[in-house]
Amino acid sequence: MRRSTPTSQVRTRSSLHSSRRPSRRRGSVPASAHQHRGNGLAIGRAFDAPEQWHEPISAPQPATGDRLRVVRQFPGQNYMHPVTPDDVRERVLQLPAEFRERLDVVQLSRMTRKRRLFPCYGLQWGTAVYLYPIEESLEELYVQMPRPAQRIETEMFGGRWVQDGPLWRLIWTADTIRDYYLNNVLIHEIGHINDQRNTSFRKREQYADWFAVEYGYRASRGRSSS
Repeated sequence: MRRSTPTSQVRTRSSLHSSRRPSRRRGSVPASAHQHRGNGLAIGRAFDAPEQWHEPISAPQPATGDRLRVVRQFPGQNYMHPVTPDDVRERVLQLPAEFRERLDVVQLSRMTRKRRLFPCYGLQWGTAVYLYPIEESLEELYVQMPRPAQRIETEMFGGRWVQDGPLWRLIWTADTIRDYYLNNVLIHEIGHINDQRNTSFRKREQYADWFAVEYGYRASRGRSSS
């Protein structure tokens, strides 16, 4: 599947606000979808809510190994999930308890026709995080040169870019893509769940990017900000 280079600095994402906002005691969690790869911002109904909506749990308490629901769907032919439910549970439990309170579900979702048109690594919707599969080949094909910030981010986690004529291949290994999902994609989307202050697209992305670096990249490498 060929992809064009995302239009945002690091990832391409769209923010969608759902009319389904059940009341909850833990505070409002915006419903938003974030596209991480593909051919530009998904607009309108072309990039809609997840296929399966998970109702938020009203009782505010940190997600634990027992309480956190991890739903695994069949990834689809020629696709794979880079992480397992146990990987997800273990990584979530490494976060401070205060950042686990609003997380109810992590779903390893299937690849669908719509996702092939607007491929993404993951998104946040309400109190759930959805992680999408990647090609079994562990190679992503882009029709344009990657932007510098996109290249820097993926290379931070071991992704390797190779030019193939007019195309570009982003090549992963099983270990590097697992690292990228657990310490970047997953943590970024949990950051969105915990962002109770910002409402603008730009500021929400800035917060989630900071959260992913601080509690994903740095924490996984035993580093803290100075």
